[in-house]
Amino acid sequence: MVAFAQKDRAQGRLLSGKVLDQHDNPVVSAVVYLTNTRTHGIKTYIVGQDGTYRFPGLSNVDYEVYAQYDQRKSDTRSVSQFDDRPQVYIDLKIDTH
Repeated sequence: MVAFAQKDRAQGRLLSGKVLDQHDNPVVSAVVYLTNTRTHGIKTYIVGQDGTYRFPGLSNVDYEVYAQYDQRKSDTRSVSQFDDRPQVYIDLKIDTH
């Protein structure tokens, strides 16, 4: 059983969620920015029709994530290295009006 847990951990964590407007509708074509706070490396993801984003294989470090659409930005959310869940789900809200 331990070998499976270590194998899953080696593959990294998954951060996913949706980009939503103030009425909980998907914000199509929003860009999600994920910053590794240790290296300051940035990954981006352009959401599709359902507003979903995915960042698989994340290292066990702190990350900051936010979404941007048409000059508007969501609040920045953090993913802690001490959060040991293999899958983290965060919805990002953008006020589109």
